[in-house]
Amino acid sequence: MSEKFDVIVIGSGPGGYVAAIRAAQLGLKTACIEKWKNKEGKYVNGGTCLNVGCIPSKALLDSSWKYHEAKDALDVHGIEVGKVKMDVSKMIERKGEIVKKLTGGVAGLFTANKVTSIFGTGKLLANKKVEVTDDEGNSTVYEAENVILASGSVPVNIPPAPVDNKIIVDSTGALEFSEAPKRLGVIGAGVIGLELGSVWNRLGSEVVVLEAMDKFLAIMDQQVAKESQKIFKKQGLDIRLACRVTGSEVKGEEVVVTYQDKDGKEHQETFDKLIVCVGRRPYTEGLLSEDAGVKMDERGFIYVNDLCMTSAPGVWAIGDVVRGPMLAHKASEEGVVVAERIAGQKPMMNYDVIPNVIYTHPEIAAVGRTEEQVKADGEPYNVGSFPFAINGRAMAANDTQGFVKIIAHAETDRVLGAHIVGPSAADLVQQVAIAMEFGSSAEDIGMTVFAHPTLSETVKEAALGVNGHAIHTVNRKKRK
Repeated sequence: MSEKFDVIVIGSGPGGYVAAIRAAQLGLKTACIEKWKNKEGKYVNGGTCLNVGCIPSKALLDSSWKYHEAKDALDVHGIEVGKVKMDVSKMIERKGEIVKKLTGGVAGLFTANKVTSIFGTGKLLANKKVEVTDDEGNSTVYEAENVILASGSVPVNIPPAPVDNKIIVDSTGALEFSEAPKRLGVIGAGVIGLELGSVWNRLGSEVVVLEAMDKFLAIMDQQVAKESQKIFKKQGLDIRLACRVTGSEVKGEEVVVTYQDKDGKEHQETFDKLIVCVGRRPYTEGLLSEDAGVKMDERGFIYVNDLCMTSAPGVWAIGDVVRGPMLAHKASEEGVVVAERIAGQKPMMNYDVIPNVIYTHPEIAAVGRTEEQVKADGEPYNVGSFPFAINGRAMAANDTQGFVKIIAHAETDRVLGAHIVGPSAADLVQQVAIAMEFGSSAEDIGMTVFAHPTLSETVKEAALGVNGHAIHTVNRKKRK
């Protein structure tokens, strides 16, 4: 007889491990299967996010920003330093230690919550059976009342720039450079491209970003996108829009990239390293047997309903492998919802209030709808905004780029969205997300007492500005 569980989770990324822990907390006998191995060849939990995604990239972003500040931004505070040097190998080593602590932390949480950790490659069979294959090719079949698929995503590869993990790398390889490349090419001006481009730009690389779309950050509010583009240009990022990469050729220790501009004219650029980050795709290779009963859509995502239920009874799917934004926190919340549904509770997830962040400096963050989306929906709306340039706390920190923008319905004053480029944007947008979750109006935020002096006051002033009541800036005249 094969061992039976109430819940088996395939994948221990931020969706899978959270789902497993919550299920175990609810008294369900739970197992979590993971096949990820670290550089030492040891099995580890945490998936892409903890191992080669969110966490290590933020470690490099913070280290590179501190280097930039020490090198170029401390004199305004009266701090004089000698020649500043960056030890890239030590930065990479520190990143690795943070990853090790967090992945080890997941293992500790599994033990504390009595989650059975199973290492190997998991495959869903018919009738909610799960086959796990180890390194030697030995297979064990487990049974479950419920199975949660949380296999995540992998980088999209493109034929014109095949990744060799030496000269042409994906986002994982870009976290392991031993030194800052003299010239760095980045294909894709999305979240990953901008973050990784920023890291190496701060450390001295000449960075050229090639983006196929003719709009910068097309999914973001365009007022914020345009301001962000100006800031990145000042920082030294060479962002070229409407440029389609058509080929690449590795020559020795360099790569020659060929691309076409918006007029169809062909250009070539030579780089020491090339990062390919044009998006991610759901990872389902080997995940499902032919008779598993789980349907996929035309883009390769597992089909689920609003409650993350697949077409197979008792089988659920969450995170990057299903519809919706590929965000770690979205995956985690879906994991909680599914675990609680399995336990008989009735939680719902609000997909309209999921924050989205780009961890450049300044950060870019958003929640809810953009002004372009609200306008396209034909809803009457008001906008309030407030610049960090006149915020006392931002001035004290010498970090004054960007602004906060809040959009509210013109008749009900209900907050529809918030969009920020500026210091601590990720944390500030969360304040508005909480307000939106409770159906807040702009007036509600404006009536809340905010501590002074704080960056948070920009949120209050933007909310006041929605109805022309901002105190510390001149209010815009309402559109007629």
